[in-house]
Amino acid sequence: MRARYKIPLGITAVGAAGLVYAAGFEARSFRLRRVTVPVLPPGMRPLRVLQVSDIHMVSGQRKKQRWLRSLAGLRPDFVINTGDNLSDPEGVPEVLDALGPLMEFPGAYVFGSNDYYGPTLRNPGRYLLEKLSGRHGLNGNPPVVGAVHNPWEDLRDGFDAGGWLNLTNTRGVLKVDGVAVELTGVDDPHIKRDRYERVAGGPSGSADFSMGVVHAPYLRALDAFTADDYPLVLAGHTHGGQLCIPFYGALVTNCDLDTDRVKGLSTHTAEGRTAYLHVSAGCGTSRYTPVRFACPPEATLLTLVGRE
Repeated sequence: MRARYKIPLGITAVGAAGLVYAAGFEARSFRLRRVTVPVLPPGMRPLRVLQVSDIHMVSGQRKKQRWLRSLAGLRPDFVINTGDNLSDPEGVPEVLDALGPLMEFPGAYVFGSNDYYGPTLRNPGRYLLEKLSGRHGLNGNPPVVGAVHNPWEDLRDGFDAGGWLNLTNTRGVLKVDGVAVELTGVDDPHIKRDRYERVAGGPSGSADFSMGVVHAPYLRALDAFTADDYPLVLAGHTHGGQLCIPFYGALVTNCDLDTDRVKGLSTHTAEGRTAYLHVSAGCGTSRYTPVRFACPPEATLLTLVGRE
């Protein structure tokens, strides 16, 4: 009788230990990644860009708030926030407090679906089913009914008051020690709010450097930025796969991007042109799935240097 239950009990113990690790340790094991990207015009001084993404703040997450505040010590040239700041309608004051020190620096932002709508309890297996069916978010799926609306207007007003540029389907220019950085952004493709036609045409040519910003790295957005000759696009949304298999990697990206590019620096090609793509794995999770495995929460300091 004991032998009959030996293996199932062993598997249960391993699973329980993995869950404790994923929720109790790794999901709060915040870290900084550093990446160098050769995209600037030759002879231009390097630019240090801090990307924060997918904070998914829940009221009371003090360790996350302290870590975000500490990032101001990096003294970046500017900050890019690629969305999904909220996982709690009550979290806006804590997001603004945590990012307050970073708003001392020039910055810009786009929103993600979780800035607009509260999360819902979902079966994680649905992400695999959506991957197999090729349908993600509202792209091919019926509209969401009865969604919780987050106070995104308060978040927007706080970012704007802090001096950050709102890149919702628009362009903006940051002045960084005499260098003009042109930023072009679109709203979240995951819920079909992207309107690239409003910003199409590529870099204006009047700035020293131009780049694209989007929350969810859907191929249609990446194709558009790349075809318009932007040398760099920043995105978030994927959580790096969130629950990954050691020595294998991510199973899903929650969009139509392939899993090989689920996080970190890669390239994207469209219409004969190639851009660098950086996808942040983000530093949070949905309040209903507060776990990470083989994919720690992160922010990234990108050092942009001259093209070789």
